[in-house]
Amino acid sequence: MFPVKRTASSGGARRALRVLFVIPGAFEGNSMIFARRQASSMRELGVQVSFFHLRSRTSPVQMAREWVRFRRCLRRTRPDVVHAHFGTATALFAALAAPRRPLVITYRGSDLNPAPRNASLAEKARSLAGRLFSQLAALGADRIVCVSRALRQQLWWRRSIAVVLPSGVDAEVFRPESRADARQRLGWSDAARVILFNAGHGARVKRIDLARASTALASAAIPRLRLEVLDGRTPPDDIPALMNAADCLLLTSDAEGSPTVVQEALACNLPVVSVDVGDAAERLRGVQGARIVTRDPLDIARALVELVAVPRRSDGRNKIGEFSTRGIAREMHGIYRGLCEPWPIAPDRPLVASRALVAMGDTVVSAGPVVSAGKVVNAGKDQDV
Repeated sequence: MFPVKRTASSGGARRALRVLFVIPGAFEGNSMIFARRQASSMRELGVQVSFFHLRSRTSPVQMAREWVRFRRCLRRTRPDVVHAHFGTATALFAALAAPRRPLVITYRGSDLNPAPRNASLAEKARSLAGRLFSQLAALGADRIVCVSRALRQQLWWRRSIAVVLPSGVDAEVFRPESRADARQRLGWSDAARVILFNAGHGARVKRIDLARASTALASAAIPRLRLEVLDGRTPPDDIPALMNAADCLLLTSDAEGSPTVVQEALACNLPVVSVDVGDAAERLRGVQGARIVTRDPLDIARALVELVAVPRRSDGRNKIGEFSTRGIAREMHGIYRGLCEPWPIAPDRPLVASRALVAMGDTVVSAGPVVSAGKVVNAGKDQDV
């Protein structure tokens, strides 16, 4: 189905790696913010990262135009590696449109997980088609990244080339600060008890109904308790302050890959109440100020009362080494280098992230530019080139 791929020669002096990130959606907005943050971390390692934003994944006419635009982007950027940052049509498009380039695919959750039981028939049909595209794309991948072990188990094949790496969070952006200072900036009362809930763009999958029911039950014991709901329009720059101002994060989703919001809460020492979904149980294991609960509203309410009635912070920051963006970037850099300077890998032995991930220091090497479809991203700002 896919031709033999060309890899860069390992002879001679090393030059900066060139990697093309393929991301669903438009360049504007907050979509796939974690991929953009990973690009910034890769820049610190000297990798030249280009972005291609796949604007349409449903219209055949638009997809044909995107194909032409993508081929022009390949000729202009000449990447050593193409990295699709989502499955479904995005990954399959990258596999078919760049068949001779080494391909990395990162699967993030809904691209491999089945639709929730309460989804409509149309939603289940779209999910099934998307998962089929994801599985077909895996046949063209040279390396696969799954954000959790459970997600890796959803692969029908190619598990032997799949590594488990969470999306990661920036430890410099998400860090503990005074609850009082954060509340003052947001204009929140110090007396209020606030539960943070991330509904994103999928309130039904995130089970906002369960979150509201549980909060209502807990409010009988905590009168000034309220649910602060984040949606897809919440500016990313506001999230650290919200994490530090809130009293607890609540996660009730029916399905997740590796919920980044849990990692962000841990980095800010925000207590967490979560159902057992994605890799939440693994991330929260051993954390003081965290509870894994069933999807029974009473069980959730009891955990909320236990953690929120008297405000206190968790010790989640102690686990930052497991999911810092710098550590994840070093792991990804090793994967990219492995594709350009291949070494034998036993076909029956799955790839695993190195143990060094949990003990990465903060030393970085000289930075390189990040190019984004005609723009260069430098120190977090876009500049025309």
